[in-house]
Amino acid sequence: MTPRASSGPVVLLGCGRLGSAIVEGWLKTGAVAPSDLIILTPSEKPVAEQARTLGARINPPMDSLGEARVLVLAVKPAMWRAALEPLTVHLGAQTRLVSVMAGVSADDIAQVSARPVARVMPTTAVAQGRGVAGLWSNDPGARETARDLFSPMADVVDLEAEAQIDAATAVAGSAPAFIYAFVQALAGAGRAEGLSEEAAQRLARGALRSAGAGVETDAALEALIARIASPGGTTRAGLDAMAASGDLERAATAAVAAAVRRARSL
Repeated sequence: MTPRASSGPVVLLGCGRLGSAIVEGWLKTGAVAPSDLIILTPSEKPVAEQARTLGARINPPMDSLGEARVLVLAVKPAMWRAALEPLTVHLGAQTRLVSVMAGVSADDIAQVSARPVARVMPTTAVAQGRGVAGLWSNDPGARETARDLFSPMADVVDLEAEAQIDAATAVAGSAPAFIYAFVQALAGAGRAEGLSEEAAQRLARGALRSAGAGVETDAALEALIARIASPGGTTRAGLDAMAASGDLERAATAAVAAAVRRARSL
């Protein structure tokens, strides 16, 4: 894909798991041209080195940050202030900030940076150009900058209030791990019914891919369930068993609530 026209470098501060996924997505979709990308990372990262070979700059002199149109904060929440404060004097007045950190408010970041801030909570599937991301900002320019960076590799969902960011993190950012855990449990249940380890794993993973293909149609979740669950059939029997026990709803509620509590405590 042809990279978008540049209006200044994009600086990524932090290149851990999520930061690396974001770089992969930018490279895959062309949302950011490698020549426009600056990565600030204290340690070597494979994706950063890949980006370097394509023209990105890794840990360049600080005076190169003056023309940056956006700084994406992707460091651990406990480290953000120490990481950002030394950079603020090198950023230009036009630089906007986009945070992908949980638990750090836009106001706190704005007070340190003295610049407009947007918050985005993306899933790591942005690496494949198939992510989803919650977006909030009270600054229209920062919001559109964030949308421009993430919409090529994610379904960007606008949030009505910053307080919803933690719930969006749980329902989208954390939920793929919850879903993988359920698929893992399904494979275990298949083994208990006599399937081999390999067969159970392949079938459960294949079921996840099939479910994902259904979601891509944008049909309502109720309609997708109804397509598979014929009255009196095996799928309906399984769904009825989950509904009767209430375990599925309890597990989902507990997982989301725990993730939200943790995000708010960071």
